[in-house]
Amino acid sequence: MAANPEEQPVVNKNKRHRKEKPWDTDDIDHVSTWKIDPFQPVDNKGGVFTDESSFATLFPKYREKYLREVWSAVTKFLDPHGIACTLDLVHGSMSVRTTRKTFDPYIILKARDLIKLLARGVAITQAQKVLQDDVACDIIKIGNLVRNKERFVKRRQRIIGPDGSTLKAIELLTQCYVLVQGNTVSVMGPYKSLKEVRRIVLDCMKNIHPIYRIKELMIRRELAKDPKLATESWDRFLPKFRKHHLKTSEKTAKKNEQLAAKEEARKAADPDASSSAKKEKPAKKIYTPFPPPQQPRKVDLQLESGEYFLKPHEREARETQQRKQKQAEATLKRRAERAEAFVAPEEEAAPTVEEKRKRRHAEADGEDGKAKSKKKKKKDNAAADT
Repeated sequence: MAANPEEQPVVNKNKRHRKEKPWDTDDIDHVSTWKIDPFQPVDNKGGVFTDESSFATLFPKYREKYLREVWSAVTKFLDPHGIACTLDLVHGSMSVRTTRKTFDPYIILKARDLIKLLARGVAITQAQKVLQDDVACDIIKIGNLVRNKERFVKRRQRIIGPDGSTLKAIELLTQCYVLVQGNTVSVMGPYKSLKEVRRIVLDCMKNIHPIYRIKELMIRRELAKDPKLATESWDRFLPKFRKHHLKTSEKTAKKNEQLAAKEEARKAADPDASSSAKKEKPAKKIYTPFPPPQQPRKVDLQLESGEYFLKPHEREARETQQRKQKQAEATLKRRAERAEAFVAPEEEAAPTVEEKRKRRHAEADGEDGKAKSKKKKKKDNAAADT
């Protein structure tokens, strides 16, 4: 007798030959199973390294004083791992190298990251954490991403935020240490979080505000707490950033609105000055086929004013006086324009008790008059009907 097809379980074609793994059971502690133990000298089965590895990096001049002060601490942190370090003040460089005491093959790369962080302005107390197995570092170069210097400074400041609030939010959400210094951003933390910080920084330099990525990280953190959404896509919950390019007409309209707002603010500050500042339209010139009359030469003008007969030092003194007079007029005009912004608008005084009482009586009289007029109209209408 054939088996009922409805009773047979449907097996996924891709998981037909899948077997249960020994670590899939609930009684196994996954944290302790996947925990990476620190590398000890006994783990080095090969013994002494056959060749020496070394790395060097340059540091800026302003870091020299600090590095000289903390170099003994750097040596202290690297000595237990068997790494030798050298500070070259003549050439402005730091170098690390393996010795016969080195037992960990990967520690030289960690030491390289340490001196890189020190060169980029990270304090020794923070930089020495990179020697731990669960901490990595990433130095993001942002200097060549934006050509305009002012725009670059504004976007770099956007990463820090007002009073460092944006930077603090990034550090809390990614569990990373972030330092914005010059043309680079130094990051320290878990490997997964380094990718998130790099994405935030590069997007910020592409004119995408960090707040969008911060919101996304916050939503992801809340969604991860719900076990029901573990197998679902989170795209419908995450915000989507779309660049909005203004058309030429929209830009013109926006610019005209700003100019109108400025003009209104100027009128509110000083109405007399704004009315006098308006330029009168010049009268339309009448067309004539004849050429304009010949203008007098510079020498003719000097002869008329008598300047031609002045001595050179008298002429220079006169020109200097005229120049100073023009400068004084321009200074006064500029000062008056600046003072426009500080002119306080006229404030209406609060009505007194007497004024309030008179206003109340006037309103009451007006209401009585309206009521009387309505009654009169009703009477007239009634009389007209009869």
